[in-house]
Amino acid sequence: MINLILLANFVATCLMTGVIWFVQWVYYPLLAKVPVDRAVETAIDHQRRTGQVLAIPMAVEGFTTLGLLIIRPESVPIFWPWFGAVLLAVALGSTVFVSVPLHAKMATNPTADVGQRLVVTNWPRTIAWSLRAVACSVMILQVLRS
Repeated sequence: MINLILLANFVATCLMTGVIWFVQWVYYPLLAKVPVDRAVETAIDHQRRTGQVLAIPMAVEGFTTLGLLIIRPESVPIFWPWFGAVLLAVALGSTVFVSVPLHAKMATNPTADVGQRLVVTNWPRTIAWSLRAVACSVMILQVLRS
């Protein structure tokens, strides 16, 4: 059971890492170029579609991160699950307190600046999820070597 939690956490985190890099390098720069007169429609569509794609992986990542804090493989030092949890808190905190409000502004009162701010302020999420993928990889390797 513990290894299944670790594997699910690894898969969900790697999926989120891939998505966030796509968003950082492809999607947000394109979103920054959306004309203001089309920004509301684009922002609303973005929110709906993103929620449909990411709800399950984010839930799996969250629950399995908590699971690893409660029951972790013996070969994994306590540091790694806590490091991963802190990084997830950074990623989710940045999402809730920075990205979501910017998307809401784009959907209600868009300006040319909002899209560019999304690109710049997305870096903490990108770095946090990337480091989570490393931490998950380390935990997987520790289990495989034991």
